[in-house]
Amino acid sequence: MNTPTYLHGLRLPTWLEVPRDAAGLTDIHIAGGYITGLSPSAPQAPQGSWPVGGALAMPLLVDAHTHLDKTFTRARLSDIQPGLLNAIQAMVRDQALWTEADVRERASQGLQWAWEAGVGRLRTHCDWREQPGREPMAWKVLLELARQWRGRMDIDCVNLAPLPCYASRDDALSLARRIARDSDHACLGAFVHTSNWDADALGHLVRAAADTGLLLDLHVDEELAPEAAGLATVARLARETGMRGRIVCGHACALSAMPREQALRILDEVADAGIRLVSLPATNLLLQDARTGYTPRMRGLTLVQEARQRGIPVLLASDNVQDPFCASGSYDPLEALGLGALAAQLGDVFDDWSQAVCRRDWLDTDVGAPLRAGMPADLLILPAASHAGFPSRAWPRLVLRRGVFVSSVPAGSAVSAMPAAHIH
Repeated sequence: MNTPTYLHGLRLPTWLEVPRDAAGLTDIHIAGGYITGLSPSAPQAPQGSWPVGGALAMPLLVDAHTHLDKTFTRARLSDIQPGLLNAIQAMVRDQALWTEADVRERASQGLQWAWEAGVGRLRTHCDWREQPGREPMAWKVLLELARQWRGRMDIDCVNLAPLPCYASRDDALSLARRIARDSDHACLGAFVHTSNWDADALGHLVRAAADTGLLLDLHVDEELAPEAAGLATVARLARETGMRGRIVCGHACALSAMPREQALRILDEVADAGIRLVSLPATNLLLQDARTGYTPRMRGLTLVQEARQRGIPVLLASDNVQDPFCASGSYDPLEALGLGALAAQLGDVFDDWSQAVCRRDWLDTDVGAPLRAGMPADLLILPAASHAGFPSRAWPRLVLRRGVFVSSVPAGSAVSAMPAAHIH
């Protein structure tokens, strides 16, 4: 049996509004795969409960920005020159090798890794360089995988199109309507950069999303050009088109290269527009300020602390995994959190910044609190981790999905009384 009905003595992050005892511990009651109640931890473990001894626990993870179509291609590529645009060129060359079977095999491996890491929600971008009226082969594959994984992991797909794809109002609406046909799993997206800057095209894109009811998820200002105007323009358009709270912007590295006063003014506009930000520590640290034989002086991260100070939801995510853009990675958002905590010098990582990798309501506006009665009993327990060192020693981890443990329980751990279950 691997189906608990009462978890005793969990140490949950303080950003979660749950009952706690004087030591900060919580008990969770489970029935039929759902949470039936949360209470301050009982002084003694009740009969039949599963004592976890104060182990750290949190909601299932959210990987808010990935690229399943490109993943695991790095091993078959030759040397790649440093920098974002060189990585794009290498990826375009590799696309000649893509088949449906190839994309499906690589993407499926990525999803399996995410499943094992405890990801409950994943968003993947799909490179979209086709002419209007056509769609890339990988798009079909990713949508099929999203449907196949339904009930196990929620997967969104975003078309990552160059901004010129939206150069005309008609082209923008046509592409948005095509994406809207897959709205259960799809968001409208684009790559917004000084190399393809077109303010009119960006306006067509945002208005097309508003007209079709789509959410927007954009790669914006992934560069260290102080003159980059993508994020500021998106914020203005969000207010003008009624898209407030319906836009996610990834990267926004250019903020870190701007004069501080200018960057903070833009963040004020982003906050007013209800835009969510996603920072991608591994890829941005690797690709920004990158030159052969040169130690980078700029980190490439957006201003995550200043954004949070303004109430802007900030997520951290895996981004590229073992592809031309980043040779490392494993679809584990806790890796992104650990790297981001060091690079951005974040404060209390467990009690505060852990929400950057597991708050679904920071990715979608129509979901409620992560842990409450009536929700599926989905939980991540980290028996070897400590509050002070989090997210170090985040393995082994116990993944509870719909009230059933789907990961192995390490012998001798604080929860060794729990029976083992294989990884699905």
